[in-house]
Amino acid sequence: MAALLCSASLHVAAQASFDEKLTTAGNIRMTVNNLGMIGNAFRGSYNVLGYPSCEFPANSGIEHLFQGGMWIGCLINNSQVAVSSGAVDDASGYSTGKGGFEFTAEVGASLKEQSSLIDHPLYNPRAISHQDLIADFSDKNTVVPGTAIPISNHQFPLGADVHFEAYNYNFNFANYFVILNYTITNNSANTWDSVYIGYWKDGVVRNVNITPPGGSAFFNKGGNGYLDSLYIAYEFDATGDPGFTNSYVGLKFLGAEDKNGFAHPELRTNFVANYNAWQFQNSADPLYFSPTDDNQKYGKMTSGLNNRLDWETIIRPTLRQANNRSHLMSVGPFRQVAPGESVQIAFALVCAKKKEDGNPNTADNDVQKDILVQNSKFAQTAYNGEDVNFNGILDPGEDRDGDGKITRFILPAPPDIPRSKMIAGENKIDLYWSNNAESSVDPISKKKDFEGYRVYKTTLGFDVSGTQDILTALKLVAEFDSAGNHLFNETGFAAIRLADSLTFGDTTSAGDTIYYHYKYTFSNIQNGWQHAVAVTAFDQGDDVNNLQSLESSTLPTLKRVFPGMPVNNDFKNGDPFVYPNPYYASAAWEGISTNPEDKKVIFANLPARCNIRIYTASGDLVDDITHNQEYNGSDIKWYQTYSNANQTRFSGGEHAWDMLSKDNQIIARGLYLFSVKDLSSGEIFKGKFVIIK
Repeated sequence: MAALLCSASLHVAAQASFDEKLTTAGNIRMTVNNLGMIGNAFRGSYNVLGYPSCEFPANSGIEHLFQGGMWIGCLINNSQVAVSSGAVDDASGYSTGKGGFEFTAEVGASLKEQSSLIDHPLYNPRAISHQDLIADFSDKNTVVPGTAIPISNHQFPLGADVHFEAYNYNFNFANYFVILNYTITNNSANTWDSVYIGYWKDGVVRNVNITPPGGSAFFNKGGNGYLDSLYIAYEFDATGDPGFTNSYVGLKFLGAEDKNGFAHPELRTNFVANYNAWQFQNSADPLYFSPTDDNQKYGKMTSGLNNRLDWETIIRPTLRQANNRSHLMSVGPFRQVAPGESVQIAFALVCAKKKEDGNPNTADNDVQKDILVQNSKFAQTAYNGEDVNFNGILDPGEDRDGDGKITRFILPAPPDIPRSKMIAGENKIDLYWSNNAESSVDPISKKKDFEGYRVYKTTLGFDVSGTQDILTALKLVAEFDSAGNHLFNETGFAAIRLADSLTFGDTTSAGDTIYYHYKYTFSNIQNGWQHAVAVTAFDQGDDVNNLQSLESSTLPTLKRVFPGMPVNNDFKNGDPFVYPNPYYASAAWEGISTNPEDKKVIFANLPARCNIRIYTASGDLVDDITHNQEYNGSDIKWYQTYSNANQTRFSGGEHAWDMLSKDNQIIARGLYLFSVKDLSSGEIFKGKFVIIK
């Protein structure tokens, strides 16, 4: 892993063809760029977009990757060793023209995005996943297109043109991996011999909310390993870093195809998978040295630590200990790739929580890796698609789409995600959803197999007790399923079905025009506290095709709801007030943060549009706030730390204040006065509250 983070200029602006996006469909937030690379070297983003590098779970602050990229190595015309690398050991990561980063895109190229979700604004019927990222790039240039910047030490371009696609899904059972699919074409005049294709990855598992990236001490905590039964190279935090870094990140080889058919170590003779790990930028160690020239890189690609006799006795135990390492997963040889021929190859970036067994992370035993193993197997299932028995042949009964060839990257699908709406009220949350999931057709079984709905909510205080993993924090509250088919609980839907479908907007104009058919109310819950809520649909499963019951993702319907007082126009429902009053420092709902800005009190029983002014007891103005009923908490830091303004729902009659003055100064304890002016009627109410520290 990188020993430090440099502040050197990236020169990215000079390369107009550089583009990057963030994976957002699943539970991994990973930067992907149009040079086939993953991660962003913890710089927030090359384009300063604020992206995480490889965060899992989403919004947790737990990063898993410094950077990664593809390598292609071969003998040109069976003589000249040449390797084109997409990413290498470098303390500051990629920048335009830097040696070892040898792929470029043409001027004007971009990273395209599309989705298979019908309701998505980028829906495309040809999309593979819920978020496809697509690009084309090459190793053929020795000068960055559109600039005069040479690519350092890129003496032997292969003439490789690469089509790249990344896939990620929002399904709960598939939201922990991102598939990286490459089609590599020899567009040179030379034949490539003894071709090996690999993926270099510099993993790191640290919580950047607690331990900001930078310096050797940040990067030297990684333990590494390789599972030869699954062809996955992985990394974990070997020291138990503060901040819930109990997870794995793996790079798995899924499969490849060339002119001779399917290529995999289990199916092709003399086709092997090689795993290598080395100390970051180490040039002295004879075994764990960082390769710097094409001969050294090709040597690493063509032989692996996993094939040494001392793998189990010396190497594997050594790799489990904390160090600063990069690693490389490579496969081959593809015997010959002539001009015009292509190789298709796919890897998966897989994340998983460690399964706790009471042992330290360095034990790295089978129990701890159990979830990683299961997640890796499902990534393989996604790649296999119609090749159900994984033999590279389209056997009878496997051609689901009838096109006469193996279609990969197909997952069994749960019912469609219910369209939902959450409304916060006083000590309650009303959840509404539509019946769109009930007409879903599974792409594998070709049946309408909808079975029922599940309703989820987090427990009180889930958000302030530690690092958030919101999907794990969701707890099943209620389940309703079809009656009369002898499956599940036979509850029926009478308890939640509305007598008449309901819409909250004008169906002839913009706005919420969805018709809702079901309602569930969460009652007797505390105002002002955050509650994450979601609804899913699940199917019957399919014994014939050996498919378990599948459930739609909680992510798209998940909302963070703050119950509270409803809109109080003209003060008809009593006086506005502040709570808690008195306010005591370190109130329970403020959480573990020690930042003095992560505080709040709430003004409640407010009109839909009003002005709130806070004064000292002597009449000095402290702060001035404008409220409207669409308030989402984005004006104070507490919601940035513990919530997500894009997902929040408030009751309309409440507004939080961070107890900072209009000049952003921390206020003193004491008595404070406030006024609320209804901006519709002009009526003014006055009150007071106490701050005790």
